[in-house]
Amino acid sequence: MKQLLQRIKHWLSLLSFKTGVIVLSLCIPFYILSFAQMALPISAAAKSALWVVLFGLAKTFQYGGLTILGAEGVKRVKRFFKRKKKI
Repeated sequence: MKQLLQRIKHWLSLLSFKTGVIVLSLCIPFYILSFAQMALPISAAAKSALWVVLFGLAKTFQYGGLTILGAEGVKRVKRFFKRKKKI
């Protein structure tokens, strides 16, 4: 199992910076959807199931994007946002 996870991590790290930013940004709509679905007129069991699925997808995109970006990519994204604040 550990070997499989290492291979997945290695494969994700081979993807481009742009792909990492796109995957990381996909977590935002899933976080919003995971909490916005609570306003739907459906049963509590359905709401719970939807929340688990949507929140799980949000976390998957978050950690997948961070794995693709790596430490240097995260620093690059932070620099981009710091530069935007100064303007």
